[in-house]
Amino acid sequence: MAVFTPVTDAELGDWLQHYDLGDIVEFRGIQSGIENSNFFLTTTHGEYVLTIFEKLTATQLPFYLDLMRHLASHRVPVPDPMPRRDGALFGLIHGKPAAIVTKLEGAPEMAPTPAHCIEVGQMLARLHLAGRDFPQHQPNLRSLSWWRENLPAIIDCLSDAQRELIESELAHQGAFFGSADYASLPGGPCHCDLFRDNVLFAHGIEHARLGGFFDFYFAGVDKWLFDVAVTVNDWCIDLETGVLDAARVDALLRAYQTVRPFTPEEERHWNDMLRAGAMRFWVSRLYDFHRPREAQMLKAHDPGHFERILRERVKAASLSAHR
Repeated sequence: MAVFTPVTDAELGDWLQHYDLGDIVEFRGIQSGIENSNFFLTTTHGEYVLTIFEKLTATQLPFYLDLMRHLASHRVPVPDPMPRRDGALFGLIHGKPAAIVTKLEGAPEMAPTPAHCIEVGQMLARLHLAGRDFPQHQPNLRSLSWWRENLPAIIDCLSDAQRELIESELAHQGAFFGSADYASLPGGPCHCDLFRDNVLFAHGIEHARLGGFFDFYFAGVDKWLFDVAVTVNDWCIDLETGVLDAARVDALLRAYQTVRPFTPEEERHWNDMLRAGAMRFWVSRLYDFHRPREAQMLKAHDPGHFERILRERVKAASLSAHR
């Protein structure tokens, strides 16, 4: 179950008095997700999603909601936060921040083809370019400094082989992040978590159409190449082995670069960033697995998935170096 904070019909009715969204038609919990309480809300004005934020504070939330509003205004298909009558994009339910956003069309595509990857690649590039004039700045909070900070809490839980890999990769990424080439990489607001289950496709008669990107609550300002690498590490792999699928990789990268071509530095450090993307999620999954939050209600993701991906990317770098 993923509704951590229940809301009664009476409470919802009182809360909606702060909005101009019409009368309630339907309201039900969404039984997925591990961070927040989510509900589908249908009113006489349209379909929405109500989210109660279980971890993010009222101080942290404006960056994410303002970014989504900015992207939606630039015709990037993302959930658009609905303003309250006082202009605010969120309020409080049971003392927790909560927001209403537009509901996107479609469902996740968990077995993507190159055609799906083309649409994802093009829209990700559009998102990056649309964010260039977004005035707020918040770094990716799960980047190198977070890996370093949290590694001591999990290092004793690892095998010798895992410890060797994670310490070696941390050193590699530290050198990469500190390089002049890394500093020169273009960047801006990034989704930072664009997995298959955070993208919707509407399935028409002839082909699937991208419905939009959602769940921006790990977003931050980072290198655009990192965002592409995170996306490829999920959309373009064999899920059992972590091996890249060449056809899907080629489709996504070509599509992305029809909108925003890579710089020479991005081309040169593509595999380094694939490794960074794998490292980010291996560390976070290790932490969630070995140091779970109190009363966590859902099973943690398997850390071994991103260990396999990282080993594949390191192996690819080694093979390339010996050619």
